[in-house]
Amino acid sequence: MKKLILISLAVVGLSASAQYSHPMQKENPVNIILGDVADSLKVYQAFAENSPADFHVANAPRFAIVGKNRKFYLGIGGDVKATMSFDWGSPIKNYNEFIVSAIPMGNPEGNKGQFGLSAQQSDFFLNFVALPDNPNKIGVYVNAILLGNGYLPQIRSAYVSYRGIEAGYGFSLFTDLAADPTTIDYEGPNSFTVVINAKFDYRHYFGKHFGIGVGAELPMASYTNATHTQTVEQRIPDIPAYVQWNFGNNNRIRLSGLLRNMQYRDMVTHKTKNLAGWGVQLSGNFNICDKLIGYYQATTGKGMTSYFEDLTGLGLDMTPVPGNNGELQTVKAWGGYLGLQYNITNKLYCTAIYSHLRNYAQNYSDSSTPWDTQYKYGQYVVGNLFYNINNLFTWGVEYIWGRRVDMNGMQAHDNRVQTMLQVNF
Repeated sequence: MKKLILISLAVVGLSASAQYSHPMQKENPVNIILGDVADSLKVYQAFAENSPADFHVANAPRFAIVGKNRKFYLGIGGDVKATMSFDWGSPIKNYNEFIVSAIPMGNPEGNKGQFGLSAQQSDFFLNFVALPDNPNKIGVYVNAILLGNGYLPQIRSAYVSYRGIEAGYGFSLFTDLAADPTTIDYEGPNSFTVVINAKFDYRHYFGKHFGIGVGAELPMASYTNATHTQTVEQRIPDIPAYVQWNFGNNNRIRLSGLLRNMQYRDMVTHKTKNLAGWGVQLSGNFNICDKLIGYYQATTGKGMTSYFEDLTGLGLDMTPVPGNNGELQTVKAWGGYLGLQYNITNKLYCTAIYSHLRNYAQNYSDSSTPWDTQYKYGQYVVGNLFYNINNLFTWGVEYIWGRRVDMNGMQAHDNRVQTMLQVNF
């Protein structure tokens, strides 16, 4: 009986740490350069389980150190990614991230084109797994990218994992990284709900098919004040959760939910008031045939615009109530995308994506922020082609079209064609 209990605990511990990887993250044995001889594929799988399912970052290094008696695995890796781009229309002043809401309105004459070169998407990571064959396995993962001002490293992940708990800083539990289509553009679809945040999350996977997750994450309310409201510190964490079902090769569906409580100060009544925000999301992947993979996401909610890539930081979680200069209200928003990836050969593949995002902020005339020049909706279309020259070297070419429409009906668009060379190590 005691032996049976121990076996059961081991199974629970292992299933809690399993991860669903991005469809483009393929299993590659890791070269052991120092330490005990180990199964190189097993080392790769341990690293993959301990890293985000983000195609922009390699989940395992090419080389690893294995500790005595295989008590730990340590890998340090990354990639160097160089991009070259040309924009025409209303150029976005960002060579790495095609942010539709940042398309400038009323571009000055003579400023309709832009050439760009960048290596700021280059990144490096540290992946450490202790007690890899034990239910008490511990993982540490740190990742930084050169997107900071002047190529300064910017931390994207820094967390520790233990028995399904993931604590530290990284992608929100509400972000379904495996549903993000492959692009050269670091931003990706404008309706993608991607947030990097301080968090304390828990995931549990029941074998290979069913998984659940729930978390408590740092609140990040972004709102537009009325003439008699003030910003206050947030007191209650955001609560994301999901259930997920994997039913075959690259066939996966995830239903996610988000609950938020946001505070602001009403200076008319001198009271701190609370508004509830929520979000519901359906995302995943589907395998139409051996060569065709689909990526999808559909999201709607109120008071959660900060979670959409295109709306982050625009002050649209809460906006003034028209005619009441001491009241705020939550803003409804929805967005979704569909991406299709066709694997022409084992090394050559292409992707096409359409994404749409819209918010319904009411006319907030009782604010110092102009309502009519605020972002109303945006569209994002991309097509690309990637060629994996070998296990280390990838080349790609991409076209992006984006359209921004403001509340007053004014609109602008940008076109971008870009290419990249990337080396993983």
